[in-house]
Amino acid sequence: MSLLLAFPFLVLVVVAYNVLIVFGTGTLDTIVGHLALPSGGGWNITTGDTMLIVALALLFVEMISLGSRTATMVNHALSLVLLIVCIAEFLLVPKCGTSVFLLLTVIILVDVLAGYLISRRGARQEGVPAPA
Repeated sequence: MSLLLAFPFLVLVVVAYNVLIVFGTGTLDTIVGHLALPSGGGWNITTGDTMLIVALALLFVEMISLGSRTATMVNHALSLVLLIVCIAEFLLVPKCGTSVFLLLTVIILVDVLAGYLISRRGARQEGVPAPA
């Protein structure tokens, strides 16, 4: 159960991207919905938009659960590994060289930095030396 608590939720979006776009036949431009705007215009919601919205929602969940997890250090380490994998994919996998994947990588970077800074601040307040 503690391994589940250490699981970085943003992995789900990266796995979905890889399954649908890299290994599958999906495209980022596929329209998955339409939203009518009060201005009279419309917004065609694409697969890429959906992935970014889900990633931002999962980032919000990660931020809320930062202080309450017992497996925080494992989560930080796994999130850092995920960031390194995303950077490598962005640079080396042609189908990952998109603005959507770059924004997913930046969202994961925010998660890694926020997790480190918040745990460091919490450790300082408790009088425990922060990890280097």
